[in-house]
Amino acid sequence: MPVHIGYAAMLERFPPAEAVTLAALAESHGFTGVMASDHFQPWLPAQGQSSFVWSVLAALGERTTGDLGPGVTTPTFRWHPAMVAQASATLGALYPGRHWLGIGSGEALNEHVVGHYWPEAPERINRMFEAVDVIKKLFAGSLAGRDVRHSGQYFKLESTRLWTMPKVAPQIFVAASGPVTARRAGRNVDGLITTGAPTDRLAALLTRFAEGAREGGRDPSKMPKVLQLHLSWAATDEEAMRNALVEWPNGGMRFARSDIRSPFEFEQLARTVRAEDFEGQMVVSADPDVHRADIQRHLDLGFDRVYLHNVGRNQAEFLEVFGREVLPALRA
Repeated sequence: MPVHIGYAAMLERFPPAEAVTLAALAESHGFTGVMASDHFQPWLPAQGQSSFVWSVLAALGERTTGDLGPGVTTPTFRWHPAMVAQASATLGALYPGRHWLGIGSGEALNEHVVGHYWPEAPERINRMFEAVDVIKKLFAGSLAGRDVRHSGQYFKLESTRLWTMPKVAPQIFVAASGPVTARRAGRNVDGLITTGAPTDRLAALLTRFAEGAREGGRDPSKMPKVLQLHLSWAATDEEAMRNALVEWPNGGMRFARSDIRSPFEFEQLARTVRAEDFEGQMVVSADPDVHRADIQRHLDLGFDRVYLHNVGRNQAEFLEVFGREVLPALRA
């Protein structure tokens, strides 16, 4: 089977028109598909952007031909799940067979802006899975031509349906970084999303996801396992490390970030990140073969879709080099 290596469009770092242009350029170099980040604020003030993901995804659909989806959106605080379902169904209708819906439990950086109480992780995860139930009800009911309702612990939905739907509902992928959430995802949704991490941790996530899938009566080998992989490539190792430290110190932060509310707080924390903090967290190298080996390691682990984010501003050079030297050498 062909290897599925997509482009991660980081909307907290690039203006929307530039992000769309870069995604189209990525496709011209052999990348397949786009994962677009959903942020209300950037991680750091210097990153400087945070455009509306659904508008950008629609533009991406016009400029590219591969799959596309948010990596990931949160249907629990800024959004009611009914609105996420409507946005996703519309995108699916615009680009049949191309759109998938990536869902996460959220971060205070983006979700606290509406002024709601910010709960602990277990409640955020429970909210997410109830939101998934609402979205699945709307997708299924709307395809069947009937209204649905919902009254749960966190959400209510009056009797209604989505009046614009694709012929097939978008697949739903849930983001997980822990084994319990991964197992629930296997039972409840179509696929798993996670980010780069040590091999043992990723292997445990995939195992729990597969267990959940089998508990739900499904074949985990046929369910997408999606990875967003951050990396730093540049013409020299020194430049690659400078890009990591300046543009994406997030990759060297070895602590939970879900409760941090402000880009300016992240800016203060970023000053503590050192070159050695990226070891085992994110590959920083000028050698395309080093990056190829790391991507192949994740494919061998069981991921079947990988979306790459190079942390430098040297996006065009990265896309050209990886399209020529890295992607052709990868094997599923």
